[in-house]
Amino acid sequence: MKKKLALILSVTSAGVILFLAGGFFFNSNGVNLNDRKPSKELEEVKPYTVTYKFGIPIDSFEVVESVVQNGESFGNILMANGVGYDVINTIATGFKDIFDVRWLRSGKPYALFCEAKDSSRIARYMVYQASAIDYYVFDLKSSGSVYKGSKEVTTLTREVSGEINSSLYQSLIEKGASPDLTMRLADMYAWSIDFFRIQKGDYFKVIYEEQFIDDTVSVGVGRILAADFNHEGESFYSFYFKKGEEYSDYFDENGKTLRKAFLKPPLQFSRISSRYSPKRFHPVLKRMKAHLGTDYAAPHGTPIMATATGEVIAAGYTGGNGNYVKIKHNATYTTQYLHMSKFASGMRKGKRVKQGDVIGYVGSTGLATGPHVCYRFWKNGTQVDPLREKLPQAEPVKAEYMAEYQEMMKELKVKLDDMSIDRPRKKDVLLASIPE
Repeated sequence: MKKKLALILSVTSAGVILFLAGGFFFNSNGVNLNDRKPSKELEEVKPYTVTYKFGIPIDSFEVVESVVQNGESFGNILMANGVGYDVINTIATGFKDIFDVRWLRSGKPYALFCEAKDSSRIARYMVYQASAIDYYVFDLKSSGSVYKGSKEVTTLTREVSGEINSSLYQSLIEKGASPDLTMRLADMYAWSIDFFRIQKGDYFKVIYEEQFIDDTVSVGVGRILAADFNHEGESFYSFYFKKGEEYSDYFDENGKTLRKAFLKPPLQFSRISSRYSPKRFHPVLKRMKAHLGTDYAAPHGTPIMATATGEVIAAGYTGGNGNYVKIKHNATYTTQYLHMSKFASGMRKGKRVKQGDVIGYVGSTGLATGPHVCYRFWKNGTQVDPLREKLPQAEPVKAEYMAEYQEMMKELKVKLDDMSIDRPRKKDVLLASIPE
């Protein structure tokens, strides 16, 4: 009897299990649920992604972009977009250490993040783009706040080369390089090459960094890593080397610095209008007179730089020299700069100046027929022609860094030597990591 009861219960249990299982796999119409495909709606559901601009989620805002107009102020812009005076005053007075609203400049772009309320449009954030990279975010909600942000910058290593047929500037532009590269090269070689004497047939090879934002927008030239500037058949190599925060410079293939104790000319991109000469017909006095300086003609107001570090021993005016500055560099060398339109701010006797500091501006004061600077040079108390002087060099690579420098330099020099002069356009190159 017990065996019979157990058999009945087993059969009943199995039937219940099959019935329940059938409920999972078949519906009331006998359709196998396993054969049913997911609905199209479920297939198309995608995760929601938030879009950001300047770090602000823009999905719930209307973004209005414009530029600061002439005469337009911070308050004008915000009041026109529903921001109350209290918030404007809080930002204008409470965050001057981060951004002074008087720094707004016409022509600079800005963006307003607005939300619609009734029929009005109210700005909740304003972003002012101070440069291509740096921007300021103004939180315009009741508490008000300001913070500075920066776009992510991507640095690519570039190379460019070519022969000079007209000017360095034009040759670089024709090769697709940035105009800023011309200024960088002129500064780098200012102690080694007289750029007023560049000749047709000179050539250049340059490996440098270019910086981009938004992947494709160039924001300028970074460091020049290596260059070969061939002038009058002689190659002038330069390699950037940095060690720590305080030690960096450009050196040649032997580890000697490109800097001399003196700059070649006291200003950039002009022309020599009159050279040092023991006899010259003076254009104003109309008689023969020694010209113990080198005249560099340049537009009125062009900055004049100290060609070496030293102390100002005179800054004044005479009828012949006009406005002039005289600098003593050491016991051996003294320089003088004549015919300035005006002095740089704070220029006076006793002031210490560094090489490259602006000391005044080109003019035609004194006995001068047009805007230029007359550059005079003394060695051991005697005026000499600076273009004929072999000027002393600054310090070479420190001994303790020489092995590291040579290893880095050799890799870059191979790349420079392998570059073709006729390479049509800059392109990316891969280099070993160079420390920032």
